[in-house]
Amino acid sequence: MAFARGMVVYPLEGRWYGFQPWTRKGSGTIWDGIVEAFGLVVARDPKLMQIIRLSLQVSGVAIGLAALTGIPLGTWLGMQPVRRVRLPALFLYTFMGLPPVLVGLLVYLLLSARGPFGVLSLLYTPTAMVIAQTILALPIIAGLTMVAVRAKDREIRDTAVSLGAGAWQVALTVVREARVAIVGAVVAGTGRVMAEVGAVMMVGGNIEGKTRVMTTAIVLETRRGNFEMAIGLGMVLLFLAFVINTALYRLQGVSRN
Repeated sequence: MAFARGMVVYPLEGRWYGFQPWTRKGSGTIWDGIVEAFGLVVARDPKLMQIIRLSLQVSGVAIGLAALTGIPLGTWLGMQPVRRVRLPALFLYTFMGLPPVLVGLLVYLLLSARGPFGVLSLLYTPTAMVIAQTILALPIIAGLTMVAVRAKDREIRDTAVSLGAGAWQVALTVVREARVAIVGAVVAGTGRVMAEVGAVMMVGGNIEGKTRVMTTAIVLETRRGNFEMAIGLGMVLLFLAFVINTALYRLQGVSRN
C-alpha cells in the first residue's frame, strides 16, 4: 500500500492505515482539541467521567501504597551508614529508571494464567494496574526520601540523641525535618504514575468501562485518528496533574513555613 507524503501511518488490527491530519479542515489542531476537551468537561460526558474517575482511583491507590512503603524504606536507608547500604542504594537508583514496559511484562507474567499468581485472576483488572504503577513509583519515592533523610540525618540525629530521644523518636524527627523534600518525592512519584501508559496497557488491556484510563485512551484515540479527542484527553490529564501538583506544592509551602 502506498502512502502520500505527509501522511501519518499507523498499525491497527494487523493492517496499516494512513491519513493527513493537517489537511482536513478543522481536524488535528491543538485548538480543536482544547475546544473538544472543554465541551466534554462541560457536558460531563459519561465515558470521559468514567475514564477520569478510574484514572484517579488507580493512580491514587498506587501512589498511596508507594508512599506508605517507600517513605519508611527510604528513611531507614537514609539513616544507615553509607557503606552499609551502598549496594541496596545502587539497586534503588537503578530501579528509579525502570522501563514501564519491563514492569508491565513482569507483572503480566506473574498474573497470567500460567504465572504463580494466575489463580487470583487479577490480569486485566484495575488491581493489576495498581500493582504495576506501585512498582514504578516505589523506587522513586524511596530513593528521593533516602537522599532527603541522609542530608538531614547527622545534625538532627545528634541533637535528638543528646536530648534523650529513642530510635523511633529520632526517625520521626528526621522525617519531620525532611518533610518538604519527602513531599517532593511524592510529587515525582505522582507524575510518574499519572503519565504511565506502557505498563497499564499491558496488564490492564485498555478495556472500555473497565480498565481504560486517560493515558491508554489517548493512545487509542490517536491510533484511530481522533486527534481532537486525544488532545482533549491530554488537556484534561494535564489539568488534573496541575491541580494535584498545586495541592502538593501548597503542602510543601505549609510544611516549610
